[in-house]
Amino acid sequence: MPPAAGATPARPAGSGPLLLGVRHHGPGSARAVQAALDAARPSAVLIEGPPEGDALVSLAGDTRMRPPVALLAHAVDDPGRAAFWPLAEFSPEWVAIRWALAHDAPVRFIDLPATHSLALTDGDGTADGETADPDPGPDSGTGPDSGVSARALRIDPLAVLAEAAGYDDAERWWEDVVEHRGAATDPFAPFDAVGEAMTALREEYGDGGHPRDLVREAYMRIQLRAARKEFGDDRVAVVCGAWHVPALGAKTTATADRALLKGLPKVKSEMTWVPWTHHRLARHSGYGAGIDSPGWYGHLFGAPDRPVERWMTKVAGLLRDEDQPVSSAHVIEAVRLAETLAAMRGRPLAGLTETTDAIRAVMCDGSDVPLGLIRDKLIVGDVLGEVPDSAPAVPLQRDLTRLQRSLRLKPEARERDLDLDLRKETDAGRSRMLHRLRLLGINWGEPAAGRGSTGTFRESWRLRWEPELYVRVAEAGVWGTTVLSAATAMAESRAVSATALADVTALAEQCLLAELTDALPVVMTALADRAALDADVAHLAHALPALARSLRYGDVRSTDTAALGEVAAGLAERICVGLPPACAALDADGAAEMREHIDSVHTAIGLLPDAPGRPAGDLAGRWGAVLRKLAARDTVPGVIRGRATRLLLDDGRLPEDEAARLMGLALSPATPPADAAAWIEGFVGGASGGGMLLVHDERLLGLVDTWLTGVPDGSFTDVLPLLRRTFSAYEPGVRRTLGELVRRGPAGGDARSDGSETGVPGFGAGIDETRADAVLPVLRLLLGAPAAQDFASGPEHGNDNDLAGAAR
Repeated sequence: MPPAAGATPARPAGSGPLLLGVRHHGPGSARAVQAALDAARPSAVLIEGPPEGDALVSLAGDTRMRPPVALLAHAVDDPGRAAFWPLAEFSPEWVAIRWALAHDAPVRFIDLPATHSLALTDGDGTADGETADPDPGPDSGTGPDSGVSARALRIDPLAVLAEAAGYDDAERWWEDVVEHRGAATDPFAPFDAVGEAMTALREEYGDGGHPRDLVREAYMRIQLRAARKEFGDDRVAVVCGAWHVPALGAKTTATADRALLKGLPKVKSEMTWVPWTHHRLARHSGYGAGIDSPGWYGHLFGAPDRPVERWMTKVAGLLRDEDQPVSSAHVIEAVRLAETLAAMRGRPLAGLTETTDAIRAVMCDGSDVPLGLIRDKLIVGDVLGEVPDSAPAVPLQRDLTRLQRSLRLKPEARERDLDLDLRKETDAGRSRMLHRLRLLGINWGEPAAGRGSTGTFRESWRLRWEPELYVRVAEAGVWGTTVLSAATAMAESRAVSATALADVTALAEQCLLAELTDALPVVMTALADRAALDADVAHLAHALPALARSLRYGDVRSTDTAALGEVAAGLAERICVGLPPACAALDADGAAEMREHIDSVHTAIGLLPDAPGRPAGDLAGRWGAVLRKLAARDTVPGVIRGRATRLLLDDGRLPEDEAARLMGLALSPATPPADAAAWIEGFVGGASGGGMLLVHDERLLGLVDTWLTGVPDGSFTDVLPLLRRTFSAYEPGVRRTLGELVRRGPAGGDARSDGSETGVPGFGAGIDETRADAVLPVLRLLLGAPAAQDFASGPEHGNDNDLAGAAR
């Protein structure tokens, strides 16, 4: 007797296990799985996944578990060898797990155990889940009877079916036939159709270039036989990738399947649940990943009805939050356009392509710029899942979670900026934690350029939590059970094993930032040993800036840096002794590198205190003497001589007349043009404000102009690249002013009404004292000085005179 109208067709008796072939992370597959399970009411649910997850599956019913989440397996002895099995709210596997828990049906994972998959190195060289490495290396296996890599033989089943249906886009074909179709009258019909298509593909392509699948499918069949024996043939449902359905229905013997599993390598492994992100789901890497639009798929799965209208409303809300003028009329028109495009393209429902085209035309005025925001916030999304505290975790992860809560710093999938004031205890604790995590290789945050003060009490970070960081935490767990103990142990180990002086100085800076007081003695001992043995001036110059920066941290972090100061002073003295001979006879590349070292050492010496027992300014004076030697020696490359001259001039250690004399010598006709151009590059090149120096000192500009106009024609093309590199670094306004000055010439002043001459067109030759005095009230307010009437003019009461001088 046929079923009544509207009734769900029953599966025929003796039809065997219910094989539900799905696409991982497909909302259409998820809805179909839900309908099929509701109709079949199986006694047990088997799911493609590692069996080690059976002990954790009950946590999926915890109200504190919020997808996306992932099963994380890692080797105990090598935590970096890890794999993920991600699940989103719209994943068919997640729907099956939740259905089984809600109906008290046993749920089991039947894929190859992680203890084997983590140990296997053939095929793609990674575990069967999504690997922790976002870019796995090339395949090492080969296909049968061929000498080419297996990757070249691998097929995409959906792409083959889409091509057979006349589609050039597999994603679009899948949406049309599955995601955008309404519920089927027969809940089992979609799976029968998909199974039939996959059977044809397996007959044509065999394992499709996935030789390890044969081993995995043998294990699945063994687990399926055991479940059928326990629960009955018709009482078991299997949720797996559609590609595996023909293999699970194949007639094979248990003996043959066990033979395929014989001799598989093993590693001791551990497994837990970890939060996942939509951004990670959208990456094309590994098993179970690679969907382009997890946010869109989540919307399709969660929308009870009218998905296009609800999506347009979400987009309008996002654009309004960004102060874009989007009204309800825009939403209505965008829906109409998307539906019209779908009808013209022969699609059952407007898909992501149609909705995006409509949004661009109606809401974004044809611009792709707002679409970038829509993609990040909605199409992909910045969702980060949650896992209950009862999930297994390494001790280091538990300590990190405790710190995150106590410091009120919650991990988030979206990138955000964090500004810290180290004078506040909470911010100082956040800084310590982030620096310790960076030392452990857990790069939750990256230092960023601050938007405000650049003092040592301010720090800026850019934070973003990625699921891979859970693997890094597991790896770092070998160093200790807490963030502090692990960072201390790693710092001590790196200090002992480091061979380069710069590595130890960078480590010392990290220890001070992270306040690893127990590790500092070991690091300082290693630093002193390496510094004593290293005689290369370039190495010493590379190491000194980090030490100088570290000495500043004692002011705000209350860290004792006395020992560090002694080492830094010793390095500075050795640099002062060895730098002049090290700068002789360098080639162009060596001179450019040494110039950078000189700049960094100059900045560092300005931060270093004088050594105990030395007069004030002794170190700075010795450094100034070294710069004088470099500026005057002909054997030193021009770029270094020019840079030394500029540093002396900026510090007030070289009179302007002497700087002009040295420039005149460097630009004399006897100097080869290439050497003269290098001197100019060192003196006024880079981001050192050399352009403004030429703007305000026409004498120096005149020397450069005179030299340049006298360069022979044959040499001009040789010096032109150096000059272009030097002057192209200037701001446009500086270049424009220099051009006006050169065009006017040194004697091209304009006559004023009082008979005097102007300098630069539009500017007076001297100071207008009346206009300069107008800023005095503002300066008094800024400096907190008393009012003008409280002071008298003259040397004995010179406050106003001093202020006026500053203004002028």
